[in-house]
Amino acid sequence: MSKKILSTILAVVMTAGLFTGCSEYEEGEEEIYSYDEAIAELEAFNKKLSADTRSLKLDIYSDNTTSSALASIDTFPIVVKGNGNINIEIAAATEMSKEKAPDDWLTTVAKNFNNAGITYDGKSVTVSVRKITSGEVLTYMTEGDYKPDVYAPSSWAWGEMLDASGVDVIKIADRIAGNTAGILMQKETYDEYIAKYKEVSVDKVLEAALAGDLTFAYTNPYTSSTGLNILTSMLHAFDPSDPLSQTAQSKLLEYQKTSPPVAYTTSELQSSAAKGLIKAMVMEEQAYINTPELKNYVYTPVGIRHDHPVYTFGYVSSEKQEAAKLFVEYCLSDESQKLADQKGFNRRDEYKEQPVGLDGLGYLSAQKIWKTNKNGGQPIIAVFVADVSGSMAGEPINAMKSALIASSSYIGSDNYVGLVSFADEVHIDLPIESFDEEQRAYFTGAVKALDLEGSTATYNAVLVALKMMLDKQAEVPNAKLMLFVLSDGDQNRGYSLDRVAPIIGGLKVPVYSIGYNLNDGSRATSELKRLSNINEASLINASSEDLVNHLRNLFNTQL
Repeated sequence: MSKKILSTILAVVMTAGLFTGCSEYEEGEEEIYSYDEAIAELEAFNKKLSADTRSLKLDIYSDNTTSSALASIDTFPIVVKGNGNINIEIAAATEMSKEKAPDDWLTTVAKNFNNAGITYDGKSVTVSVRKITSGEVLTYMTEGDYKPDVYAPSSWAWGEMLDASGVDVIKIADRIAGNTAGILMQKETYDEYIAKYKEVSVDKVLEAALAGDLTFAYTNPYTSSTGLNILTSMLHAFDPSDPLSQTAQSKLLEYQKTSPPVAYTTSELQSSAAKGLIKAMVMEEQAYINTPELKNYVYTPVGIRHDHPVYTFGYVSSEKQEAAKLFVEYCLSDESQKLADQKGFNRRDEYKEQPVGLDGLGYLSAQKIWKTNKNGGQPIIAVFVADVSGSMAGEPINAMKSALIASSSYIGSDNYVGLVSFADEVHIDLPIESFDEEQRAYFTGAVKALDLEGSTATYNAVLVALKMMLDKQAEVPNAKLMLFVLSDGDQNRGYSLDRVAPIIGGLKVPVYSIGYNLNDGSRATSELKRLSNINEASLINASSEDLVNHLRNLFNTQL
């Protein structure tokens, strides 16, 4: 068949796909074009699309400070609320402060404590528990005005980092629930690895990864205790005499050139592993043993222990400090510790941690080193695709605009950024350029100017954005491509996901979807999840209240 005839047939088929919805789709059945086929199809689609380019609007008044990228602390829920004469608020790591088993150990202990009638100096004592990651507490205490009475992070590293940041930290317990972080390998991969490298250690895993024998994934070291633990262990492996040395930084840069992007959350890693897409990754042991889907993985602890130390602070009254000690005593009681055992803690008391020789300031420096080197020296070409259809009216579009502006302070200036908006039509609000101060000002100006229109031509906008990125990549050939789609609803205009998915798959561009108030099982949720799953990116279901936090953490890990 001639190329001309084939092109005609393709054009007819593509036109037939216009204005159609998604057909029934089973996960794992995605059709994927070759790279050359994807390029040809993208060009053909874009010849049929029209997108106007808006006039640039320079905004010189925005104050993109880090504090503006923090949502209200109340977006992290209080899962236990005390009402005693003396009530202390505990900011507690999420692996023990959730409302459902098995990650509800501290939640349950707190409820038991509140019902126990404990008093101090004749006053009733209770606790309130806020579910929040260890890293977010550090961020909110140092960049915001959050002041909990007690902090129970996963590891002691966070307490040291708070102390180095100028917070008057008082440790009242080294441990309330024992745990470790480590490396998880699929059994078959583990057997092959052991045959060649003999032992599971951070330096050997890095050796295997650099040799192309293993793909190793880890989590965001700004929010994840396991991610921070592994990052610093990696730096130590690169240069045991000085984990922050230029040698260690250079080796991390080299490693990041071929490593998978850092996972947004541990649950993202769990999901990828359960599907067999990741064969080696990081995880805490308590999470591992409570995830049946990972029973064919082998766990090896590394780095420092995650024993959940407890801290209070100099600004906390002596009365509340004494109440905190009473709660720690209750956590360490036989009954509470037996419950911890049942929830998956206290499993590996024989493990001696492997410190990396860093103090709190060193851990803070390690995060900054990672932020600089996480993309392996390659710039990112990113386009934000923003939904301005009618369903975004009111709080959704206002939240999107304010969150994009605030969190843009976390985008590195060595990246290239553009903005596309869509409703019935597609608009190029900001052509892609290096994200220097001028482009940042144009970006905030373009975001502020976004206005509502009609329906939802999501995938027309995706096609336009992909073409923009490939055109820019011709100028910056070593750049990685990344797409961010922000939407609250179903595509109901233009090309369907069925037509666009094979192109995205062929181009291997990760698409991070940020959905607003999505309902589980809805068509919008299914489509955005499918869109992100094509190249193993993330779907983030955000509310208007916590959108800025999601974007901040996403940009911190990816841009």
